[in-house]
Amino acid sequence: MALVMVKQELSLGGLQRTPRKSKRKIQYRRKEKTDDDGDPDYADFPSGKPKSSAKRSKLSPEIESSQGRRHSVFHMETDTEDNLAMSESEQSEAVALMKIKARRRKTETSSRDSVNSMNPSSPSFTSTSADSVLGSEGNSSSSSRKRVAMTKKGNGKDKLRCHQCMRSDRRIVVPCTKCKSKLYCIQCIKQWYPNMSELGVAEMCPFCRQNCNCNQCLHSSGMVETSKTDISGSEKFRHLLYLINTLFPYLKQINEEQIQEIEVEANIQGIPASGITIPVSSCSSDERVYCNHCATSIVDLHRSCPKCCYELCLSCCREIRQGNLVRCTAVDFQYVDRGLGYMHGEDPLPESYYKETVGHDSKSFTEWNANNDGSISCAPKEMGGCGDCLLQLKHILPEDRILDLKERAEQVRMKFGTEQVFSKQNCSTYGSEMVKRASSREGTNDNYLYCPAANDTLREEEFLNFQRHWAKGEPVIVCNVLEQTAGLSWEPMVMWRALCENMDSKTSSNMSEVKAQECLSSCEVEINTRRFFKGYTEGRSYDNQWPEMLKLKDWPPSDKFENLLPRHCDEFITALPFQEYTDPRAGFLNLAVKLPNTILKPDLGPKTYIAYGIAEELGRGDSVTKLHCDMSDAVNILTHTAKVVLDDNQRLAVQTLKKKHRAQDERENLIPPCQKTDDFPISGTTEDENDEEGPFFPGFPPPGKTEKTGSALWDIFRREDVPKLQDYLRKHAKEFRHVFCSPINKVVHPIHDQSFYLTLEHKKKLKEEYGIEPWTFEQRIGEAVFIPAGCPHQVRNLKSCTKVAVDFVSPENIHECIRLTEEFRQLPKNHRVREDKLEIKKMIVYAVAQSLQDFYLLASS
Repeated sequence: MALVMVKQELSLGGLQRTPRKSKRKIQYRRKEKTDDDGDPDYADFPSGKPKSSAKRSKLSPEIESSQGRRHSVFHMETDTEDNLAMSESEQSEAVALMKIKARRRKTETSSRDSVNSMNPSSPSFTSTSADSVLGSEGNSSSSSRKRVAMTKKGNGKDKLRCHQCMRSDRRIVVPCTKCKSKLYCIQCIKQWYPNMSELGVAEMCPFCRQNCNCNQCLHSSGMVETSKTDISGSEKFRHLLYLINTLFPYLKQINEEQIQEIEVEANIQGIPASGITIPVSSCSSDERVYCNHCATSIVDLHRSCPKCCYELCLSCCREIRQGNLVRCTAVDFQYVDRGLGYMHGEDPLPESYYKETVGHDSKSFTEWNANNDGSISCAPKEMGGCGDCLLQLKHILPEDRILDLKERAEQVRMKFGTEQVFSKQNCSTYGSEMVKRASSREGTNDNYLYCPAANDTLREEEFLNFQRHWAKGEPVIVCNVLEQTAGLSWEPMVMWRALCENMDSKTSSNMSEVKAQECLSSCEVEINTRRFFKGYTEGRSYDNQWPEMLKLKDWPPSDKFENLLPRHCDEFITALPFQEYTDPRAGFLNLAVKLPNTILKPDLGPKTYIAYGIAEELGRGDSVTKLHCDMSDAVNILTHTAKVVLDDNQRLAVQTLKKKHRAQDERENLIPPCQKTDDFPISGTTEDENDEEGPFFPGFPPPGKTEKTGSALWDIFRREDVPKLQDYLRKHAKEFRHVFCSPINKVVHPIHDQSFYLTLEHKKKLKEEYGIEPWTFEQRIGEAVFIPAGCPHQVRNLKSCTKVAVDFVSPENIHECIRLTEEFRQLPKNHRVREDKLEIKKMIVYAVAQSLQDFYLLASS
């Protein structure tokens, strides 16, 4: 195909852009002057299209001289008034590009045939090469060039528009030879698709690849198939039987608690239990009912005050009768801001010097006892009740609903059995690619974590392997999950652009500022969104050159992820491995999916976490998620990273400040572990030197292994080690700092307070004193980390990271969800995790009901 200048009356045929059916206002953007940060701002034209006029096109000397050679690059005049000439560098670059492409392509037809194929009378434009580039650039010596109108069969007035930016004034655009309808300009390809070449776009455009990140596509859902599993009837039968067998003990326990309360009520009324009539509670299906005392979700039977509507769960009723009601008074935590200088080792501000960081009970505990017959009066006024009336027993679900479910589940178990078979294959025999060493404990066989590749997770054997490890409470790491997707960009700026476009004008303007957490002070700060994302890629620092770490949690705010970023939500679900468990929409073994749409469901995600990070462990202000326990199972996928490296001057400044930090710790009688301050710690686990896949502790990347190091350092503790871990944290609590870098003087719960992060030295000391250590590994981009419920964990970002996570509820870890719910209800009233957001007992009841219904339907068919 010869290189020629396209005439004004060129017929496009297959390359014509179809008329837009959407009523969405098309926004045309023009590049403005750069701001102070060097970032281009884009302003929308107030109305209509940017002005332009048309002039006759003519061949450039370069094109005329290339008629005898095969080319696939076309130039066409479409310049606007503000872009009338091509610079010499651009012209030389374009000529060089054409020569390179000419050498790479083989001559298939004569140049005369190529010219004829572009005849204006041709009904359609068909490119014979995959790297065709439609250009709008002619000879730079032309003094008055304007846009050429691209017509449909010579008569229409539709102009070529870039599908990404919707502009028709781009000099060079790349048409797709697959769909023959979409075009992308060079500017958009470089900015929004940096990993794609012009040749790749011409062969198959982002729209055809299903990873187009233009505003219209990002706001569309259902463009990709999210489910990767096709469950057969026999597999459904096995899964349903597994669910019924696993959930039956918990359903039975709920039923027994209700029977006990009915017997107490029968004793109060002096009649047989079979003769009791329990009134229904006046609450709708879309309303959550919580215990007014312990904030636990109420699923069915409970006691309620007829006067003030104070409601009490059965667990609190039992504790009142036993005289050991959980004390739920509020605790006041105060952390004093002693100034930025104090956080960096200097003396506190004078006005804060005599203030102390303390926690104290805000109210004294009021006695609340049951009557001799077991009846309970409403809570005293000091505890939120009226103290006047007896609490009445009421029900929410249909009468005897739980008893009926229990009996039906028993029938299924008796008829079809209760055994669940897992794979007995030892994963380590598959080779080093199936496992990852994460600890070096002696006398145990769980130092290696199961680590399959994403393309293997669809095999039945690997699914059974996952179930076997998951049932033992072990984390699982799945590699290369993003390779199973269409490749949509997870660049934070792409997500932010889609988010702003998807909101109304008022909300969109508010998105120019984000509320981020500053890791040094553990406080919320407001920052310009563009500056935040610039710091994500380039880093930020305080005036003293100490790295400033910021992070966004649960972003975007105010609404569900799938509503604001539907295309990214689909992409994330597509990447999820073992979707029988993890799919938040259709996971067959995900109990959260079993909840009907008529009731309020817990918010389990997906959610995005965007945070800065560097490889060096600072000791103060690190980009970390502190030690905590999630209320359910979770899977976390690392979707994007940006490496930020400290220069020599900044490293020297950091080392100097770390010496000041240690001196301050000594002045305040803190006794931290012995740690050098003249350099950064470099250490690793005691594993084979040849094992390149092993985890590395924080510090500088080992020489020669920079490309193999991960982006987020994970520490996940075993459930059986939780008591020892809590003892260690209580014992050494004064060695840790929290808000405003203030020492921790009060601990309510060492894990649920989320006040501690164990540094490398603390983890060493923990192993020396208690003989325990976490599973430690580095998460790489495209890896999915499965965290079982009940496993305390912490994370430190070694690079700037974008992670997307979703919670799910697996039948194997129901017991841990119930245990955590019980721990949460015993926390102070104002504790951050006290509320029962998961409602696990309600989830169990509805999951059994749905599983039985599906089981009978499947059996009947």
